[in-house]
This record gives sequence, C-alpha cells and structure tokens, in this order.
Amino acid sequence: MPGIFNPLSARLAIRHGAEGLYLAGSATVNSMLGLPDIALITQTEMAQAAAWVTQVTDIPVVADADTGYGDALNTSRTITVMEQAGLAGVHLEDQTSPKRCGHLDGKSLIPPDAMAAKIRAAAETRRDPDFVLIARTDARGVEGLDAAMDRARRYVAAGADVIFPEGLNSEAEFATFRAGVPGVPLLANMTEFGKTPLISFDRFAQLGYALVIFPNAAFRAMLKTVDEVYAELMATGTQAGMMDRMRTRAELYDILDYNGYAQRDGGWAKGD
Repeated sequence: MPGIFNPLSARLAIRHGAEGLYLAGSATVNSMLGLPDIALITQTEMAQAAAWVTQVTDIPVVADADTGYGDALNTSRTITVMEQAGLAGVHLEDQTSPKRCGHLDGKSLIPPDAMAAKIRAAAETRRDPDFVLIARTDARGVEGLDAAMDRARRYVAAGADVIFPEGLNSEAEFATFRAGVPGVPLLANMTEFGKTPLISFDRFAQLGYALVIFPNAAFRAMLKTVDEVYAELMATGTQAGMMDRMRTRAELYDILDYNGYAQRDGGWAKGD
C-alpha cells in the first residue's frame, strides 16, 4: 500500500496499479499543516483529509488515526468520523499522547488494558463489519519484543482485525513476531531512515505479512524535488533549467481527468 498525502498523490498511485492506499499521518500533517507529527492534527482535520482522498478514489484507503485522539470515548468518535469519511479502515496506536514518530526513541505507552478498551470501543462503534481495525503497538522500542507480542495478543482478543508491530529492527524480528502472534493478519511499515532496514514487499510476504505500507517514500521524494526547484528558482530567477523535470500542463490535466469533467459538464448542459 503506497503512502499518499493528498488526493493528487492518490490519483498517481492508482495510475501505477495500486489496489489499496495508505493515508500517512506524518506526511499529511507535514504537508497540510507544516507541523511535525506529534499529535498536532485533530481528529476532524484528519477525517477531512481522508474524505478528500476517498472522493477521488474507488479503491480501499486505510488511514493513520494516531492514538484515537484520546481515550476510549474519543476513539469511538474517531471511528464514526473516519467511517463517514469513506475509509476502509484505520490503525490505532498504544502510545501516550502526544505521540512520537514510531521510529524515534523516547516513546511511552499506555497500559495494555487501556489500549484494549480503545479497541473494544472501536469494534463496537463501527457500523460496517468490514471496516478494518488495525492495532499498532510501539512496544518493541519501549518494553521489548516479547512485550510487544504479548500486547498484540491482547489486542486481538479485544477485537483487532490486523496487528501492526512498529519499529522492528530486522527480518529476524519480523519472523519472530509472526510466529509469536499467529492467526491474525500482520502489517509491516516499510519507512525509510528508521529502525527497520529496507525490506521488499515480496520478502515481507515470505515472512508472513499480509500488508506492507510505504508511508513516506513519495512524500520524501517530492519534498526533495520541491526544495531543489525553489533553490534553483531563487538562485537563477528562471525555471528554464528545470523544464525537463516538470510534468507538462497536458500531463497534469490527464492525471486530473480534466477533459472528462469538461465532457460530462457539456453532456449535462445538452441533456445527454
């Protein structure tokens, strides 16, 4: 599941064959608010970002719902607004708030019973039984791998459909986690510059993982390009040297289905 951060990035991922999308929390808050991913985006802001994406897609989209934006009652409300946004599912994490990026040190966790209560609240609140509840545990970097597996088993018992072990350090740890948490689909986070080495989707499949997200690959590449464009523009006063790095107007309009909108508008005006 490639990571996206707005509707246009979703359109591009679909053009290249994506059958499911991951609305990354960090990339969304970074790009939409210009802020770090430390619980500064609100429940309704994230739901609105999700709704904008689902309005232009017809494939499943799963979103980051942080810690549920509060306790079990807040988590229940989060599930309601995320379902209304048209998502196929969300993941909830067991960090305290304000949370930290899953690949940073210095995280702290809520008690496993408190996280289980959030999962039960989410499971009872969802109206669509196919709305996927993914329980993320950050325990590997705080309490160790055994504690992470123990938490995961508790979360499955509370109603989680998928388990997301965050911050594992090696293929061996992913294999150990798979063996220690049987009978439930697992999600792997293949982010860059973090605790996890680069592992391919095919290798994750061999290790027994059903879902793999690549949350920030496109966002980070885009950010580097945008930074370089502004630097060159301010240094030279012209975009002449960058034209071969740009999508043309025609290419952008094709991505946006500009002609399709014009044709439909014309057809409606004629009564076709």
